[in-house]
Amino acid sequence: MLVLVAPGQGAQTPGFLTEWLDLPGAADRVAGWSDAIGLDLVHFGTKADADEIRDTSVAQPLLVAAGLLSAAALGDIPGFAPGVVAGHSVGEITAAAFADVLDDTAALTLVRRRGLAMAEAAAVTETGMSALLGGDPEVSVAHLEKLGLTPANVNGAGQIVAAGTMDQLAALSDDKPEGVRKVVPLKVAGAFHTHHMAPAVDKLAEAAKSLTPADPKVTYVSNKDGRAVASGTEVLERLVGQVANPVRWDRCMETFKELGVTALIEVCPGGTLTGLAKRALPGVKTLALKSPADLDAARELVAEHTQA
Repeated sequence: MLVLVAPGQGAQTPGFLTEWLDLPGAADRVAGWSDAIGLDLVHFGTKADADEIRDTSVAQPLLVAAGLLSAAALGDIPGFAPGVVAGHSVGEITAAAFADVLDDTAALTLVRRRGLAMAEAAAVTETGMSALLGGDPEVSVAHLEKLGLTPANVNGAGQIVAAGTMDQLAALSDDKPEGVRKVVPLKVAGAFHTHHMAPAVDKLAEAAKSLTPADPKVTYVSNKDGRAVASGTEVLERLVGQVANPVRWDRCMETFKELGVTALIEVCPGGTLTGLAKRALPGVKTLALKSPADLDAARELVAEHTQA
């Protein structure tokens, strides 16, 4: 069984959309999305620098657009039919589109409002996120709480992401939990999935009222608890609440294992979730879509692992 996953904020790099726009119809599709949400996705995906695409209000719709565009290319592969979909943080909106809970335009409209609301919430206090590599999760979580930080992403494979004020993150860098090899600041502009994002929840809830979600057409696995969610209404409710609550990617991967997943494809800009899967899901074949050149490998993987 194949699982299709979408990465979260921080995976973006300057120019990462450029080669994808050379695919037939891709440039027109992205231009249409840009018009629909009032954001020049083509510019930001091809010409903008790292600081410009670090902006939450830009990064989030750009990531969803890239995921949808690369997934559309996968859709041209004969037999492509993932049995499971999931996304990390903002990638959950991409996954909701994969599962036909939302159409592409609705997903991009929602993520545009999400990015703006979270950017506004992040502007109140200078906050950020840092990844802890290695160590015992229970020891790390206790240490983070002592410093006033939140374990915002529990990613599995020995990785936890801490979120809080810049002063709190500086203290963490100077005082790592026992067993943690390294603390790596992330390319995000706020303490996402913490109480700092509470103001964004109400705005996103208001935006969600205009949407009519459908029930997922494939198994949709939620960040909240790693549970498969069969109701489109519940998927949307979880998308709203997750901006101020921790991501449990570790539990998502446990569910992949329970469901019998044998292969994982991470849409553009792939790499982060593939790396976690390689460590946490031994025996599962993985592929990160970084450019259209990876589509040949995707064809091979689909032929081996997709079930009708």
